[in-house]
Amino acid sequence: MTKEANRQAFNNTLERLEELLDECDADIDYDTISDILTIEFGDRSKIIINYQSANGQLWLAARSGGFHYDYDSDTNSWKNDRNGDDFFAELSRIATEQAREEIKFLP
Repeated sequence: MTKEANRQAFNNTLERLEELLDECDADIDYDTISDILTIEFGDRSKIIINYQSANGQLWLAARSGGFHYDYDSDTNSWKNDRNGDDFFAELSRIATEQAREEIKFLP
């Protein structure tokens, strides 16, 4: 996958996340500045999502740790580089933990 195509995949993911956050009823706010998406929860904890152009990865930082995802063009999804788990599934789990209420982000 070319760098441009990988970057476009991230941009598409970011746009989808913003749509999902706008639709979410949980007590969360978000802001996107320079391709860095910051999600803030009612207790002021945060999840930060950004793109690392040097290695073409999507990075997620949360209270529970840092996670790196590679884009899988066969499935059109981001996969955790350690365990292969889907980005949206892991984001849903992590957001649920931080919000203390169920949150599902579906691609």
